[in-house]
Amino acid sequence: MDRTERFYRIRRRLVGKGAITRREVEEDLEISQATFKRDIEYLRDRLNVPIVWSRERQAYVLDPAAEAAELPGVWFSPAEIYALLEIEHLLGSLSPGLLGRQLEPLRTRLAALLERGDRGDREIRRRIRVIGPGTRRVDRDVFEALSLALLRRRRLWIRHRKRGDGGETERVVSPQRLVHYRYNWYLDAWCHLRRDLRVFSVDAIREAAVHEEPAREVTDDDLDRVLGAGYGIFAGAATQVAVLRFTPAAARWVADEVWHSRQAGRIEADGSYRLELPYSREPELVMDLLRHGSGVLVLGPPALREQVARELAAAARQYA
Repeated sequence: MDRTERFYRIRRRLVGKGAITRREVEEDLEISQATFKRDIEYLRDRLNVPIVWSRERQAYVLDPAAEAAELPGVWFSPAEIYALLEIEHLLGSLSPGLLGRQLEPLRTRLAALLERGDRGDREIRRRIRVIGPGTRRVDRDVFEALSLALLRRRRLWIRHRKRGDGGETERVVSPQRLVHYRYNWYLDAWCHLRRDLRVFSVDAIREAAVHEEPAREVTDDDLDRVLGAGYGIFAGAATQVAVLRFTPAAARWVADEVWHSRQAGRIEADGSYRLELPYSREPELVMDLLRHGSGVLVLGPPALREQVARELAAAARQYA
């Protein structure tokens, strides 16, 4: 029996019976007196379980004056703790420093539960690497304000830079959800100026302040209908269907990719790959098609086909 399981059994006896004696625990768990003493000290001193000795009952009991006798971390097995450390590591890799202050106490506690200092964390960081190409820097204070408003369900004032002309705009929004998409963070929000749902790139938000006014609620169905209907993060309710054909060489890569939850694809007799998917705005889809170069042909609709053709021609002219 590993130590985590012993902690669970000891705590369950304390809650269920109200008290435990050294002898009954040693006999039940088949441990030595020294091991029992170490477990009690660890539970009390490291995991903050309010265990005290009752002279009256001649047993260990939970201090009735303590605010809480619950132990969140105790219920995790070593494998589960490693998994949680891995999640923390992956999130830290995707957004370095962004949630460091909030995650550090959790990481330290989990590492302590493994009884190996931070060895588990070091091993994970050594063996697993996450490299985020194109990751944009996000202001930590802005991200914290967004998170606070989102979870407290409050409105949010933001100063946002427009990528189109480089200007700035101020908005009051009701945040609905934060989305991590392709190594970058986005805020889905109800814009009180435009009276509609909008997506804001978090890296383009220069300032943010939480208001006390309650946020307007939007249902998940409406969020998905408007923001999740088309291709990419900048989706919309009104969509068209892109029809693409990838060459046999490109198909060996693309056929295993998920571009959209409602895509339809099939391998043709010649080995090429035909893909159909909904989209609402062209720029993001065009950028992804351009990276495949001659490996993809847009069959429709005509406007998308012409846009890709113009971009490829303009690129070719630069090398003429």
